[in-house]
Amino acid sequence: MALRLEDKKALVKEVNAVAGESVTAVAAEYRGLSVAEMTELRKEARNAGVYMRVVKNTLARRAVEGTEFECMQDTLKGPLLLAFAKDDPGAAARVIKDFAKGHAALQAVSLSAGGQLMPGSDLAKLASLPTLDQARAMMLGVLLAPMTKLVGTLAEAPAMLVRTLNARGNQEAA
Repeated sequence: MALRLEDKKALVKEVNAVAGESVTAVAAEYRGLSVAEMTELRKEARNAGVYMRVVKNTLARRAVEGTEFECMQDTLKGPLLLAFAKDDPGAAARVIKDFAKGHAALQAVSLSAGGQLMPGSDLAKLASLPTLDQARAMMLGVLLAPMTKLVGTLAEAPAMLVRTLNARGNQEAA
């Protein structure tokens, strides 16, 4: 069904607003997926907090103008869907990667993060980025490591003294 000019403008405005708030984007070719599979993919994306939209290429090029995803314009060819991650940089890539494991028809064409264009083959790299909670846990571990080592070092001297006295007492008792 053809879109009216007003609908096209609204769609471009919506996608541009989402792209302006997002940190990463994935363009993937979905040729060969059934309607049921696309519905399942959209559901997984929604659950992961990823905005996913099938947009005509001309409208997609206009929608990413003025955003950090403008570098993707030349790669927007063929039947593509755009997936944007707002909070978690690897969320969109994880959704596409996980769904593509069971559906070979879904192929990543290009990725963008921080205004840098990456080929679709880098999907695994982007998908392996830690979530916000994982990054916080890693940072906390790094911050706690020196204190843990210090406490262990300070506690070792008295523990060694106790073990030495205990061994000496056992030796005299025998």
